[in-house]
Amino acid sequence: MARRKFKEIPEEDIQELHAFLEKTNKEEDLVLSTLSVNIKCRTENQKKLINSIKQNEITICSGLPGTGKTFLSCAQALKLLKSKNPGKYKRIVLIKSVTTLKNEEIGFLKGSLEEKMEPYIDSFMDNFRKLIGKARTGKLRSLGLVEVLPIAFARGRSIDNSIIIIDEAQNISTDNIRTLMTRIGDDSKMVILGDVKQKDIRNKKDSALELVLEKFKDIPNFGCVELRNPNDVVRNPIIKTIEEVFENL
Repeated sequence: MARRKFKEIPEEDIQELHAFLEKTNKEEDLVLSTLSVNIKCRTENQKKLINSIKQNEITICSGLPGTGKTFLSCAQALKLLKSKNPGKYKRIVLIKSVTTLKNEEIGFLKGSLEEKMEPYIDSFMDNFRKLIGKARTGKLRSLGLVEVLPIAFARGRSIDNSIIIIDEAQNISTDNIRTLMTRIGDDSKMVILGDVKQKDIRNKKDSALELVLEKFKDIPNFGCVELRNPNDVVRNPIIKTIEEVFENL
């Protein structure tokens, strides 16, 4: 069999690539250096969540609506991204179930993968916008420092040097959560979030969140946190009343 001859890459192309990478790295450093992220926990359980993310490789959290679980996780992820440990965390990877609400199918979405994911991921982005503003959030995404990843595209990947946040885990099946949890690579952290009482998955028995909370609660390098106390609700006091009414139906 004849050997294929490979063309050498022209020196000017190599120099152009190096210049591009150097420019990108400088942009990343500049954006990260201007980030200011302050986390103020308002309840003991919120402190437990932040401490768990700091101390464990994988944190699993179930919380009532309005407890700030996603907001705090995004804030801590930004702090880790900006941390003084250079090269360890290079990006934040956002993964969210695209299960729609019961009886609220939205039909086929046109556009690129990123455009299709946008309606589902926008609640994630709201947290970043509140923390660092719209412009910096857009810059982080354009530089690849914040990446959106559909569950189906996570299969087979090893996600290194990343803070991985998985939201709406109550709508993820056991098989899929296993796939996602085993994607964690070297020098990475994973945060799994959801609310065991807000399942939109068709077969509620397939929901993985309760299972992983139970099975991993006493294993080293895993942290399991629950924000189920009504006093953990910090978004709007009226949410406590709403939850109480529906609990008593």
